[in-house]
Amino acid sequence: MAQIDFPAEIRALRAKYESIEAVSDIESIRTEIAELSEQAGEPNLWDDPSAAQQITSRLSHRQSALERLESLTSRIDDLEVLVELAQDEDDDDSRAESVKELTSLGRALDELEVVTLLAGEWDEREAVVSIRSGAGGVDAADFAEMLLRMYLRWAERRGYPTQVLDTSYAEEAGLKSATFEVKAPYAFGTLSVEAGTHRLVRISPFDNQGRRQTSFAAVEVIPLIEQTDSIEIPDNEIRVDVFRSSGPGGQSVNTTDSAVRLTHIPTGIVVSMQNEKSQIQNRAAALRVLQSRLLLVKKQEEDAERKAHAGDVKASWGDQMRSYVLNPYQMVKDLRTEHEEGNPSAVFDGELDDFIDAGIRWRANNRNAEDGSP
Repeated sequence: MAQIDFPAEIRALRAKYESIEAVSDIESIRTEIAELSEQAGEPNLWDDPSAAQQITSRLSHRQSALERLESLTSRIDDLEVLVELAQDEDDDDSRAESVKELTSLGRALDELEVVTLLAGEWDEREAVVSIRSGAGGVDAADFAEMLLRMYLRWAERRGYPTQVLDTSYAEEAGLKSATFEVKAPYAFGTLSVEAGTHRLVRISPFDNQGRRQTSFAAVEVIPLIEQTDSIEIPDNEIRVDVFRSSGPGGQSVNTTDSAVRLTHIPTGIVVSMQNEKSQIQNRAAALRVLQSRLLLVKKQEEDAERKAHAGDVKASWGDQMRSYVLNPYQMVKDLRTEHEEGNPSAVFDGELDDFIDAGIRWRANNRNAEDGSP
């Protein structure tokens, strides 16, 4: 503890906080809070429940962001006082508490710094995540189910509400596909770095000969559509099919044809929903996800056109973005950021923050390189 240069460490914390504060623009946050508070105080606010929910949710998020920023600067001030007390009183307990708080503040500022990197057009949006099993047969279907649990556990750890919209079960075990919403601000910006092909290497529990099996699953992340987005889809561009919802093993869990499949004829995009109780609810959920996907396709086409004019730019994402190896050794490794963890069980239980933070920083560095920024 005596080797720690507390004054230098505290100066470094203040410098990092000031850079975060400059990017965050506290005054604009305060202005937005005032405007949202005024809207939330309108007597007819809940005449439109959907709009009211958006206003109150946004207000809560901005208040939390301001509180987080203001609390950090107070904590740095308190740390400085604690360090002075430890030195003046020659108090080992205060020194130990100073070291603990220094570490905690460093971690909190790192997390907040990552949030400031979420500056994409839709990064503040809630997210719709789809998982599809790929090559690998029943192992791939089982892997898809493992990934679904992993992301739901990650959201649970963070206190993010989720809603599973659709699950298509494989015949023997696992999932063919699953779609769920993460209802939290910046969910899209945060989880979009998880999009890509995931690979699992393990001794297959479905192989009687105990052979090692490699299987794949794809993760897609799209921003959730909002009422203000102008994505109109003519009825003649959508084919609607209804079918009976089913559970694991093909067993019926619904005696009516309540599940809905929407096909966007011009693009071939297909969205299925079956987890709501009525056909009307499933159709509304499917249409919302279809609109979100078309919004993202439009954005990607615009980005591709801009990049074409800028010359040859390497693709940002490879086909395989992360490997989960359970045999012959234990390792989860991101192939873009080189970040790795030696405890796959913890990762599958939702401990993804370090991978996601590394991915966000990696993406920001790539964007800066493409833009010619330092």
